[in-house]
Amino acid sequence: MSRLRSQVRTELQLVSRNGEQLLLTLGIPVMLLVFFSLVDVLPTGTDDPVDFLAPGVLALAVMSTAMVSLGIGTGFERMYQVLKRLGATPLGRGNLIAAKIVGVVAVELVQFAVLVPVAYALGWSPPSPQWPAAAGAVVLGTVAFAGIGLTLAGRLRGEINLAAQNGLYLVLLLLGGMVIPFEELPSPMQAVARALPSGALADVLRETLADAGSRPGTSWAVLAGWAVITPLVARRLFRFDGHR
Repeated sequence: MSRLRSQVRTELQLVSRNGEQLLLTLGIPVMLLVFFSLVDVLPTGTDDPVDFLAPGVLALAVMSTAMVSLGIGTGFERMYQVLKRLGATPLGRGNLIAAKIVGVVAVELVQFAVLVPVAYALGWSPPSPQWPAAAGAVVLGTVAFAGIGLTLAGRLRGEINLAAQNGLYLVLLLLGGMVIPFEELPSPMQAVARALPSGALADVLRETLADAGSRPGTSWAVLAGWAVITPLVARRLFRFDGHR
């Protein structure tokens, strides 16, 4: 247990020292929430933009932490052989993976502790939020996005992985229903957007927190499917040796 606590502390320190990751995980979601809530330029379809944006930005925060931050950090650790060395120490691969998971959850708690009060301060007033159900959706989303991030990190070189993670982040942000409603996308893209983990998580959070999901039953199924498939793919494809 002491080894696990020590590694968790190390994971959190690494995140806190990486300015780019901090910008993605906390700065960008807060800026998007504040800016687009105050400047009504998005076709949200709601009287107050924050009512649409708040659940979507919470989904964005999960994606930025569980996929991008974890994926980029792990990719560089793999490239520099850090993972291979740690896996051979008394820490073990199991504790290493557990420490990374705990680190992701800790960062997400900080994100939500900041974003939820900011949303309320901007005028968000969900009628009857179902926080336990939303927490379950966040867990599924975390697993799904972590699987995607680790799959890329476990196969690509550090610099290529960095570009791939950030590029995928932008694609999922724009197509995932987080800041732009599905209905505003071109018709051929709507079905694709709803099938993405970002779209499913955003839709489920809107349903559980604001009773405004477009098709929550299907979105729960899509999100659960991603949460099952992506970790299996990551386990299959991940390589600890960065030179393979």
